[in-house]
Amino acid sequence: MSAAPAPVEHTTHARLIVSTHRSALLRVTLHYRADDPLAVRMVFPAEYALEPDPLDDPADPYADLPAEPSPGPADGPADGVEWVFARQLLAAGLDLPSGEGDVHVRPALGTRTVVELRSPEGVALLQFDRADLRRFLWHSYLAVPEGRELSHLDCDRALAELLA
Repeated sequence: MSAAPAPVEHTTHARLIVSTHRSALLRVTLHYRADDPLAVRMVFPAEYALEPDPLDDPADPYADLPAEPSPGPADGPADGVEWVFARQLLAAGLDLPSGEGDVHVRPALGTRTVVELRSPEGVALLQFDRADLRRFLWHSYLAVPEGRELSHLDCDRALAELLA
């Protein structure tokens, strides 16, 4: 039996679109693991977490952007906020608008790709360099080729984790 492929980790930058005239550059770490072959993970700095505040004005779409760093969710990574979604969604969104529910990915003008993350606390629009996302996906396909994900999936372990 061969050893499992090494996890893929790629750090890149994204622009958090705050308004038509404002954005913030932030570091994003992309993760892929062969033992979870259908998913990619994006980890963002905790200070960009959207957290509900009872004093926020619901009419202000930017009220959820924190003025001070926040600790992030208790169940997320210690150094940031993690979003998990399908590797296939990321790949499809590089060429055509893709996604349903909380995560949408679509090409933008030029060499950019937009990832839209939706939660009850708000919506985050992140703009990435498309080449960086393609490079990450290429490395993930070296670890687990497209179409071979199910041969790397341990269904018994996944079911045990769901039922635990």
